[in-house]
Amino acid sequence: MPETVRVKICGLTRPQDLAAAARAGAAYAGFVFFAKSPRHMEPDAARSLALEAPPGLAKVALTVDAEDAELDRIVETVPLDMLQLHGHESPDRVAALRARYGLPVMKAVGVAGEADLPALAEYSRVADQLLVDAKPAAGAELPGGNGLAFDWRLIAGRRWAVPWMLAGGLTPENVAEAIHLTGARQVDVSSGVEAAPGDKDAAKIAAFVTAAKS
Repeated sequence: MPETVRVKICGLTRPQDLAAAARAGAAYAGFVFFAKSPRHMEPDAARSLALEAPPGLAKVALTVDAEDAELDRIVETVPLDMLQLHGHESPDRVAALRARYGLPVMKAVGVAGEADLPALAEYSRVADQLLVDAKPAAGAELPGGNGLAFDWRLIAGRRWAVPWMLAGGLTPENVAEAIHLTGARQVDVSSGVEAAPGDKDAAKIAAFVTAAKS
């Protein structure tokens, strides 16, 4: 019996969207702390939302090259289960933050071609999980959540020393194919289940989770 695919709904900003993610059977709820993102939340607002999460729904804070003071405020304010580092954090920085906060750390690595794959092995030595994402275009404002996919064949059959999650351009229509091609047991979606940037669509969330688990 194959293990169930675990789904992360990222960029949640509203109570109804968190409820929809939980109702659909998502395993992770992601909150974005990055001012340039339309899904950005202040820690106090994220705390209120996180406190509504039912038991079993892991709460993940996405940050981008955040300084210690900002991370301190987030971790002290929001009840979290994991940190997601989505910037240019070095392996040493990942290890330091893991030790500083005592929380599991997921490191996002952007992939566009073969040359990007060695970084996954490098970060697998210091992170608890990897997020294999599409590399944003040069000069892009956002490191993720752009609705971009990459050539999934690049990572077909590859495995790393820690659990990993597939992200980048996933939708209810293509997530089953992505899982089939890559063997991913975890998937992440943000813009692919939205009615507008930052506003999730409950029907799309349900369809995504159903497709991923099927």
